[in-house]
Amino acid sequence: MSHDNSQIYRTTSARTGKMLAIMLGICIVGGVIFFSMWDYWISSPPPVVALMGGGDDHAGPAVHTGATITSDLSFIESSDFRTLAFNALPGEPDNNPTINMEVGDKVMFNVVNDGRSFHSFGVTSDDEGFSGIIPGSEVASASNPLKAGEGGTSEFIAGEDGVFYYICTVPGHREQGMVGQIIVGDASAQVMEPEVVEEVMEPEVVEEVMEPEVVEEVMEPESTPVEFNGVISVPEGTGTPGCDETNACYIPFNVSISAGEEITWSNDDTAAHTVTSGSPADGPDGNFDSGLFMAGGTFSTTLDESGEYSYFCMVHPWMTGNITVN
Repeated sequence: MSHDNSQIYRTTSARTGKMLAIMLGICIVGGVIFFSMWDYWISSPPPVVALMGGGDDHAGPAVHTGATITSDLSFIESSDFRTLAFNALPGEPDNNPTINMEVGDKVMFNVVNDGRSFHSFGVTSDDEGFSGIIPGSEVASASNPLKAGEGGTSEFIAGEDGVFYYICTVPGHREQGMVGQIIVGDASAQVMEPEVVEEVMEPEVVEEVMEPEVVEEVMEPESTPVEFNGVISVPEGTGTPGCDETNACYIPFNVSISAGEEITWSNDDTAAHTVTSGSPADGPDGNFDSGLFMAGGTFSTTLDESGEYSYFCMVHPWMTGNITVN
């Protein structure tokens, strides 16, 4: 007769109940600890917020108030288009208003183009130029800008203390005054307005003194249309004011053609431009419009009816030219 000597382990229902009670107690205690530290879990913005703010290095836990700030901004221009700004011209109330916020706060931008030039919008941490635009903060772009009367919305969430800048991202417009500051946390505001005014005003004073001599020398031979070879150049440097002083924004700026003759503009500048019939004061008249064409691009049109056709650049309205069709 053989016997099975293997041991069989069994438990009782009481022991099973104790085990389940212990496991349930562990879950409850863990849940209490987790939710008691809820403020800690939400005290720092998620990594994507830090990236939107332009940085990923933090000295310690960020202050996250979670506030939403609304900022209404309007693109405006001086009558001569030399000074550009948000909301009001320099020296007037609400000129390029400074925005103060904490890490993790969100700014909702509502922008509208109340000027006559083309504009676009974005936020950057760079203290000059128009690069480094933070994703999500853009409204339009330099290659597809807002026309007069158009607008849009965007948002900016800062991931770290510092000074950021909201700007017009069309090349040259920031330098003409379209830049405001966003102060995040304990950062100190950068003194930039006096520097911008000094840089703009000093060359204007010199140009005003020199203007009579330059205009007399250049305008006399240009007072009548010049002989045309088929191509008008948009020369380098026309994206900033000054070429209008010597009628050098389009070369030649005043041409004569026969009805039905094709005329071509070549963008030899580094900035984008338009060739738009009409005038900065009255706006486009609908005869022709190149739209925005980039550096190295060309635009051609044919004018079949005789008359005088003035034109200008919608992005840089100091640029003007004239065509006489015979």
